[in-house]
Amino acid sequence: MKRRNVLKTLSLLPLAGSAIPFNSSLASPLAENLTAAPFNTGSPVEVTLESFLDKNNIYRTHGIEPVINCRGIFTIIGGSLKRPQVKSAMELASKNFAQMDEVADGIGQELAKLTGAEWGVVSAGCAAGLKLVTAAVVAGGDPEKLVRIPNLEGLEKTEVIVPRTSRNAYDHAIRNIGVTMVNVESMEELENAINPKTAMIYLVNGDRSWTGAPMSLENIVAVAKTKNIPVLFDAANEILTFPPVHLKRGATIVAYSGGKAICGPQSCGLILGNKDILTSAWLASSPHHGPCRDNKVDRDEMFGMVAAVRAWKEIDHDAILKQWYSYLDHIIKKVSGIKSVQTMIHVPSTQSGLSNVSPEVVISWDKDVLNITGLEMADELARTKPRIAVAAGGGRGKDPNVNGIAVTTIGMQPGEEKIAADKIYNILTAKRSPISTEMKAPSQSLAGSWDVEVKFASSLAKHKLFIEQDGNWIKGGHQTTFAVSDLSGSIEGNQIRLQSSLRLIGDHVPYTFTGTVSGDQMTGSIFMGEYRSAKFTAIRDKKMGPKQKIFVPSGAPLAS
Repeated sequence: MKRRNVLKTLSLLPLAGSAIPFNSSLASPLAENLTAAPFNTGSPVEVTLESFLDKNNIYRTHGIEPVINCRGIFTIIGGSLKRPQVKSAMELASKNFAQMDEVADGIGQELAKLTGAEWGVVSAGCAAGLKLVTAAVVAGGDPEKLVRIPNLEGLEKTEVIVPRTSRNAYDHAIRNIGVTMVNVESMEELENAINPKTAMIYLVNGDRSWTGAPMSLENIVAVAKTKNIPVLFDAANEILTFPPVHLKRGATIVAYSGGKAICGPQSCGLILGNKDILTSAWLASSPHHGPCRDNKVDRDEMFGMVAAVRAWKEIDHDAILKQWYSYLDHIIKKVSGIKSVQTMIHVPSTQSGLSNVSPEVVISWDKDVLNITGLEMADELARTKPRIAVAAGGGRGKDPNVNGIAVTTIGMQPGEEKIAADKIYNILTAKRSPISTEMKAPSQSLAGSWDVEVKFASSLAKHKLFIEQDGNWIKGGHQTTFAVSDLSGSIEGNQIRLQSSLRLIGDHVPYTFTGTVSGDQMTGSIFMGEYRSAKFTAIRDKKMGPKQKIFVPSGAPLAS
């Protein structure tokens, strides 16, 4: 999600507490009673290089190399770390059985008391929460309608209105119910789109939904309330305020990730708001037999989520934020003095400081001086022991011209800043040959059409490549099963690297082809980002079109 951020440029971060305001995220009226979202594992023992590399680490005993998280809170590397209070509550809840509807009622009431919302439900992740709420507004708690989902034939509420800027990869959860997504680009379009089939309006957090924006939550609520249309606000990556700020702004329901900033169970989501809708949402989920039976949340996790919310209210946010700055202080001091290295601090936004709440440092350098790019640096940190996850480039500043890496504090544990600083220093100061800009001459021309067979994990697909070549450089098109995208890349000797990107509303699938060419055949692998890899074989298409002259009529047809 995009966030504006305040940029502070420093050559060396002052000692924690001396120059940077630790309540920077408090400056926003939307976060008036919170600072930032900490990880507080409660462990008094610092992580050391020796302890991190312990061969008896449970991950290594299963053939998995663990990662030091200097990247942020991402599901693909496990989300956040549970606080001690969360683990304790889960352990206590595991000692007894209980009737799950009664558990949901008790949990809902407790979440309401803690957050100031009317009611609360714990879902199997935030995306599952979006799915539950959609089922609730479509079926309204009527079990006959509920069990028909996703067949919505005959149901009254089958459409969800969403600003086009709020479409995202996670709204698959909403579409899974079978609703029609009605995309709008203005308040006028939104008003005109509302009709008797409208089940709800969906909005995701971001600059375009904030107060003052043309399609802000407040403006949308003003229209929705007159039509009695509920508004679901997706705040998955945000910190939790008391009461939830988006409910104060008028949203009917707000959905959070339980395993991100709140540091609850990673497999949980937190849905807060209107009790009637959330009661229907619970009925759509396990243990009930309906469209969201797959939304099964363990009783242990439900109590753990409540404990996370309670801990969030009670912990010392200022102290954790100071600890985060001390991490950055140590890292910046370690790399200062390396030739051409500069550091830049990104501080949580003072305008919308509810996402990306931890400070980060961008370490940049002249690639021609140190002979390494930011992408190469991030890859080396990630692939060699101790593995460290960082972002390549300019971090939250998103400056495409920055050659460097960004180190984010929210996922770090005490002691890991020393491991990260030492490894970053060692890589930056290692002797390397200058980066070569020379390219081997291509072994042959790739120009033409190629029939591609792609072998996915459990299926085959037919694609096509349309290639033009200018020396080492390639451009053209990539035809997948359903779309055509631009293709670019290079050939050096017989080594090929081609790339395309399939972009749909809310979704993105990258294709990076690497392999070799020999005559009229290319073979290799396709890296697809989060979708891992596939194998491919491409054969040059030598078939000619029909050999016939084309007749052009001399005038308009006399029949059709």
